[in-house]
Amino acid sequence: MSSDALIAAARALRENLRPLRFAAPVDYVYQPLDYAWTPHEAYLRRFGGGKKRVVFVGMNPGPFGMTQTGVPFGEIASVRDWMGIREPVGKPEREHPKRPVLGFDCPQSEVSGRRLWGHFAQRFGKAEAFFAEHFVANYCPLVFIEEGGRNFTPDKLPAAEAAVLNRHCDEHLAAVIAALQPEWVIGVGAYAEECANRAKETMRGTFKTGRVLHPSPASPAANRDWAGAATKQLVKLGVWE
Repeated sequence: MSSDALIAAARALRENLRPLRFAAPVDYVYQPLDYAWTPHEAYLRRFGGGKKRVVFVGMNPGPFGMTQTGVPFGEIASVRDWMGIREPVGKPEREHPKRPVLGFDCPQSEVSGRRLWGHFAQRFGKAEAFFAEHFVANYCPLVFIEEGGRNFTPDKLPAAEAAVLNRHCDEHLAAVIAALQPEWVIGVGAYAEECANRAKETMRGTFKTGRVLHPSPASPAANRDWAGAATKQLVKLGVWE
């Protein structure tokens, strides 16, 4: 069953990333696959079964999304109310005072996740209808935080650190693709598309790759009409009708 393969792959990724250390400006590293494993496993078990036609891949957890819930793009209301997942969440080993992990009690909303899951909910209705043919994964499960509390994204890591991190994350993405056997792997943003293309090259995959605009509020284009733009991209690629 593909959900068992996804769970095994996530456990392997968690163990492989555990010994990694990162230099300044990264000061804190959160690993949701540790402290938020229970909801993450529930997500994989509930929605990761069977083959999927489309796998969306994000970059890494946002501060009020997967960081809090253990689910990719895991905006709290979407995970709790739409997916029906609400599990206990622990704490990272070292926690930045400005970036507390409050789990499902976190009062903030992850804009990227609200846009992504909100669009899927609007288009497909029930979560089960979306996940029948689709799945959402994150390339890197680590959260990087600077000393002042600012989010640091993995695309800015120095080459040597990125190489080690990417090796393990590439292996995990390949395992996800092997388990779900998708027709399409779609990067949410340019970085994730690069990761999907690397997987295709390495696996000599029969799957196709593409990209949708990242729903981040830092993107002016995403702030105009992310759902409309993403739908147009997916229709143009031939992923959606």
